Amino acid sequence: MSELKTNGTAQKTDTTVTTSEAIERPWFCVALLASDEIYKESTESSSSCVSTLQKSSLAWVDYVVSDADFDGRAKVVAGQLGFSQELLASLAGEWHSTYQDLDIELGMKLPSIQVRGQDVEAYPLLLLIRKNVVLTIHPLNVDHRFTRLRRYAETFLKKIPANIPDTDRITMLLMRIIDHNNDRNFEHLQQIEEQGDTLNSFMTDPYTPREKLGLEIYRMKHTLLTYLNALWNSLDVLHTLRYGDAELISDDQKLLDKLGLLSEDVNRQIGLAEHMSEVLASGLEVLQSIYNNQLQNLNNRLALLMTYLTIIGTAVLVPNTLATMLGNAVFDIGPEDLWWYLILMIGSTAAATLLAYYWIKKRGWIPKNGK
Repeated sequence: MSELKTNGTAQKTDTTVTTSEAIERPWFCVALLASDEIYKESTESSSSCVSTLQKSSLAWVDYVVSDADFDGRAKVVAGQLGFSQELLASLAGEWHSTYQDLDIELGMKLPSIQVRGQDVEAYPLLLLIRKNVVLTIHPLNVDHRFTRLRRYAETFLKKIPANIPDTDRITMLLMRIIDHNNDRNFEHLQQIEEQGDTLNSFMTDPYTPREKLGLEIYRMKHTLLTYLNALWNSLDVLHTLRYGDAELISDDQKLLDKLGLLSEDVNRQIGLAEHMSEVLASGLEVLQSIYNNQLQNLNNRLALLMTYLTIIGTAVLVPNTLATMLGNAVFDIGPEDLWWYLILMIGSTAAATLLAYYWIKKRGWIPKNGK
């Protein structure tokens, strides 16, 4: 529970946001009033937020879109708070259009990463800025993205100095929101790492079916690529914000340096994700080496088997040929000739076997150590 102050009256409200509450009360507004009091409320309509913005010096409004038409709903919501349709139209659609500066208002679209099991999605987080307000719009299926920030929003607004330019104040609020979104994105990297550990257990199991292993490897690579693409989009927007010289963004070098730190944080996240990709690639190389060694061992064993079969075949072929020839009617072999017949058969078999073995070994067809 947290304390609210509206026109000097203290109230109590629950800061925990559930899915049903987000649908029933999609609007959240926290504002620093001209009287230095803090207004904070979750509501079902924009009317109270609009009236509060007219008498506030700094405000943050968060809206949760509960239907599939994100861009269409975002246009309606932004219009209610006075943002132009030109700004919304330039930010609608795919990720290629993520930043728009119209001097008196500024808009950007950042990815909000959501990992559920083996599925990873990058949902849009829309940020719209005017002189004294930051409006954030995000889908309902993102994991209560700003629940923690909503809880401490009142404290954060109180810490922003009142004697600094409006651009500095709005920049500090914007950086706090972006930093929180980056932190939530980074938390999902741990889930991806857990998936990587599960994949490693599959890879070390020699009885894992190869078709299942191939599918798991593809899913893991797709997860990492989706995560990296989202981070690269975030980094692109932060660079544009840092060096775009927007009128609504502070010119104070200390604040700009802090804005640069947000880019460095995203770069570190990208480095960790790329390291995971390298670890996965090295694991695949090890797995491929194991399969190659197993295949080579199998080939060597088959080659050894074929070598011995060749020797045996040669050993049987010579006495069989002699027996066929001596069994012809031309040769009259009686019982008294049996002794030299046996000597001939045994001797020819031994000689043929030794000669075949020597010739095959000399050609190098016998694998070393029988492997």
